[in-house]
Amino acid sequence: MRPTFHPPSSQILVTGGAGFIGSHLVERLLNDGHRVIVIDDFSTGSVQNLRNIKKNPRLKVIESRISECKTLGKWVEKSAFIFHLAATVGVDLVVKSALRVLESNFAETQALLETAVRNSTPILLTSTSEVYGKSAKSEFGEDDDLLIGPPNQSRWSYACAKLSDEFFALACAREKNLPVIVSRLFNTVGPRQTGRYGMVLPRFIAAAKENKPLRVFGDGRQTRCFCLVSDAVEALVRLKDCNSAHGEIFNIGGTEEVSILELAELVIKTLNSNSRIEFVPYEKAYAPGFDDMRRRKPRMEKLERFLNFCPQTPLVEIVSRTAEL
Repeated sequence: MRPTFHPPSSQILVTGGAGFIGSHLVERLLNDGHRVIVIDDFSTGSVQNLRNIKKNPRLKVIESRISECKTLGKWVEKSAFIFHLAATVGVDLVVKSALRVLESNFAETQALLETAVRNSTPILLTSTSEVYGKSAKSEFGEDDDLLIGPPNQSRWSYACAKLSDEFFALACAREKNLPVIVSRLFNTVGPRQTGRYGMVLPRFIAAAKENKPLRVFGDGRQTRCFCLVSDAVEALVRLKDCNSAHGEIFNIGGTEEVSILELAELVIKTLNSNSRIEFVPYEKAYAPGFDDMRRRKPRMEKLERFLNFCPQTPLVEIVSRTAEL
């Protein structure tokens, strides 16, 4: 392996930097004084997400898939750290385009990790709470066993793809001494998030603003925990600077549990909307046999122990800030 040199200029590479979370992370890194290289194919990300920072001289945006980026090696070599956020997003897209989900995750993550290994460039891989699968536990910890559904249900393709990314990254850490951190994000929400791919909170907010029905799937008693994007970004940035986090997995999410029905009611109240709530069977919303998790709550002790930080923005404030009130 050739000698590695990470320049003191703190250049950071962010894949998927034009996405919802990625764009907020890029803004934060620029505000912290870093130079930032964004690689994004804009399949789910948007130029609009970068509109406030596109003229920043310390930002360079490359429109490309990671695996097709001819200058990937150069940018990885010159970067002090990599945030890998490029991925397909949203239940709708996962259910309807499983092949796209699998191809984009496997090929893109492999190309990036192989390049990072050649340069020994530290990397943080963003994974998902979906990897916990069908487990009925009341809270999910990073060392829990994972229970994935059957392969004839495409809704599990995303979980399997991201889990394979985790295995690949941690294998690189063990066998190639690559500094790797894995973060599992739980329902990250906030300004600029779109409901286009099935994200529940922005979907509710968009309907409430137009006084249209808020469509609640199933009985609405399934519960989730939501994390404001600025809190998630704070955790990601702190992990970057935490050497003891290398080789570890961390949940990143809120712990205030709410049912989807209660969330719909809160959105209507917060936006002073005249919307009503409409219950929609899962088989009508997605497909027969669709599996949904009754609870999805993270244990956050590990993140707090390593970083002395834990997302704590109250849900009422999260709804208001996501709606940009």
